[in-house]
Amino acid sequence: MSREIIPPRTQLYIDGEYIDAADAKTAEVVSPVTGKVIGQVAVPTSADLDRAVAAARKAQRAWREVGVWQRAEILHRVGELISQRRDQLSHLLTLEQGKPLAEAYADIDETAKLFHLHAEDAVRLHGETLPANDPKKRMWTFYQAVGTWAIIIPWNFPVLMFSEFAAPGLATGNALVVKPPTHTALTLLATVEVLEEAGLPRGLVNILPGEGEFGSQLVRHPGIDAIGFIGSSATAETIVSTAGLKRALIEASGNGPVVVLNDADLDAAARAAVRGAYYNAGQVCCATGRVLVHRAVHDEFVLALRIAAREAVLGDPFDPATTLGPMNNQRTAGKVDAHIAQARERGFEIVVGGGRSTAFPTDLYYEFTVITNVAEDSLLSTEETFGPVVPVIVGNDDDDLLRLANQDALGLQGAVFTKDITRAYRFVEHMRTGQVVVNDSNGFWDINMPFGGVGGTRTGWGRIGGKHTLIDMSDLRTGVIQLD
Repeated sequence: MSREIIPPRTQLYIDGEYIDAADAKTAEVVSPVTGKVIGQVAVPTSADLDRAVAAARKAQRAWREVGVWQRAEILHRVGELISQRRDQLSHLLTLEQGKPLAEAYADIDETAKLFHLHAEDAVRLHGETLPANDPKKRMWTFYQAVGTWAIIIPWNFPVLMFSEFAAPGLATGNALVVKPPTHTALTLLATVEVLEEAGLPRGLVNILPGEGEFGSQLVRHPGIDAIGFIGSSATAETIVSTAGLKRALIEASGNGPVVVLNDADLDAAARAAVRGAYYNAGQVCCATGRVLVHRAVHDEFVLALRIAAREAVLGDPFDPATTLGPMNNQRTAGKVDAHIAQARERGFEIVVGGGRSTAFPTDLYYEFTVITNVAEDSLLSTEETFGPVVPVIVGNDDDDLLRLANQDALGLQGAVFTKDITRAYRFVEHMRTGQVVVNDSNGFWDINMPFGGVGGTRTGWGRIGGKHTLIDMSDLRTGVIQLD
């Protein structure tokens, strides 16, 4: 397919206009696919932030008074317009982020679906009447917008994760000031072109690409009422400590345990583990982080992994045959380097792959890698690798496998493979993750499922998906009336 991309938007998007940064500063956007500069995105100042927050707060005061059916109609139109631009947006996303084109299409399609889904959710979000002890009183609950949200999104799904907040946030009457990373902001800046055409009032959505300290300024800003964040646990902890008592919706990292019991369909488990590790080059919070295998089937499972690994075809992400594109950036690829280097030092067995490829325009193309005999105290086990790597760790029995699954500090999503419903229920109910998938990839995700971390871990709180995000992005209010 052609790589000819319509020249992308590179300016800030504030109050319905594309504008240069106040000091005209820009940052290069370099494609991980080609190694070439594909844009110079504007980098905002504190003055730009003040302007964006003021625009958001002004627009939100009017938007919250718009009827929910009218808001839903506009969001449906947003979804329709995004679908009409799927070719342009998908090609730009692949060039900017590195994911295979088929995955980019899936991201854009799901982005459009989220606006449709949450438009429908909003018109069905209702409170309840409550029985009062005093017969002269009437009590009821209802939902209202929180106000102006700071939304901080990561580079791995820069448009899809924007919509995970924007669609429910706008549906419930909120306004947004959004900070994508500077090196993956182009597709999002192109996506929001449709907002005004769809009828969304100016100022409700503002896009300010930034890094580091700018994110802290955004979170601290007195005009920000709440924070939505998807990203690393370390960054989440910084945000929470900075935000204080502001409302927050946090999804912060996973190290997905994939448990393979001794009665599992090993071929299916191997294919699912591989698929969950190469999708988006393993740069997914619910990727195959660790594979915990019952000792009795370890050797047979590793053989199945070797065969399944052939599905991970490293190559040009614009080539339809490619299923594994480049990693997005050097920092993340360097973490994979470090984890594999320790594996070599400690004598773990690298049975597939094991390093960067030299056959492509950049060194971000990472070989799909399978490593066995991995120790439970290694970096591959205790940290989120976030790359196309399958580390295999052995457990002695169900109790040992459950212990291994729960020893990690991250608790986002896990999977278990078994033919026994009783064993499946045990892992679903006792694995310390927000979601447990039975007999499918740990990377399973659906736009209508509540997705998020579990208590007692460093993965955050709140839920992304379906009506649950609308509830988390709203205030539950109570009315009480004294009758005569």
